[in-house]
Amino acid sequence: MRAGTEQRMNAIWYGGQAPPLWMRGLVPLYRAGQRVDRWWQSRRRPADLVSEHSGACIVVVGNLTVGGSGKTPLVVRLCRLLREAGMKPGVISRGYGSEERGLRLVGPGSDPSVVGDEPLLIARQAGVPVVVSPDRCAAARALLERGVQVILSDDGLQHYRLPRHLEICVVDGVRGLGNGRLLPAGPLREGRDRLRSVDWIVINGETDPLPSELALEVTHMSLHGGQLQALDGQQTWRLAQFGGCRVHAVAGIGNPDRFFELLRHARIKPIEHPFPDHHAYRRSDFDGMSGELPILMTEKDAVKCRGLELRNAWYLAVEAHLPPEWEDDFLQRVEELLATAADARAGARNEIP
Repeated sequence: MRAGTEQRMNAIWYGGQAPPLWMRGLVPLYRAGQRVDRWWQSRRRPADLVSEHSGACIVVVGNLTVGGSGKTPLVVRLCRLLREAGMKPGVISRGYGSEERGLRLVGPGSDPSVVGDEPLLIARQAGVPVVVSPDRCAAARALLERGVQVILSDDGLQHYRLPRHLEICVVDGVRGLGNGRLLPAGPLREGRDRLRSVDWIVINGETDPLPSELALEVTHMSLHGGQLQALDGQQTWRLAQFGGCRVHAVAGIGNPDRFFELLRHARIKPIEHPFPDHHAYRRSDFDGMSGELPILMTEKDAVKCRGLELRNAWYLAVEAHLPPEWEDDFLQRVEELLATAADARAGARNEIP
């Protein structure tokens, strides 16, 4: 989505501007198409990926709205939790922003234009196998062949062909569900009642933006900024060391304001440069930024900017923090599913004459 178009849509979806009549008129068509698509995908769900056959647990981390909500940091955190618990996790992704189709294994040195920015970021931070493909079922099979026990789908809540055993819906604590309308009049891919069927709702932020009448139980996640890393890899500074400084702040994520606010909270004075989500950066994007001021960006942006030879450029890595009791509950649910799958497979082997 181009920057101007994205700004106009955000003004309607999140800014209180009334959607035009043609948008409202298309909502019933979108709703009907979405229901047919869900029915069709569910009928085509491959049986070989169901838990008792594959022996794996599939966890979908997605959202209801278009754009980012904090899914990627959560996926990284879950991967680390599972590894610490002695399990073998892996991640599948559509690879949004990649220029190639087909099945691709993502490594720390992969080209973001080929595999996508978020899968590359996960591969670098989580240290687990990551497979990118428009066919998430094929990607899941590739991970099973590598001995993965827990498959995390980065996005894909609406990809019903992929079987799932647990669902986590992430909601931006600032934007919430926007104007509450379905596409294209609003940002919702599905109606808000879909929240009742997921296993967990994780709010990215301290506030609860969901309508009170839904009466849903939620868990809050916070993103904590770590250290600033020089884009050339030569230096590491604490975020507080930039306190009081004016900087060029670059963010090509779902909600750039979240990054800018994080910098302001650290007493940094950002000159804001928002870009569309998954923006493919070019050197010319930085031509108007003074070389005297530092350039600060998110780690997701940094994976696409390393080859641009930017001077005095830094990126901030963030980590997701969740309540310990929620993390314990998540691990317990996964362990129970894996145990059930193991018992089912053992029983099936015993029935073979």
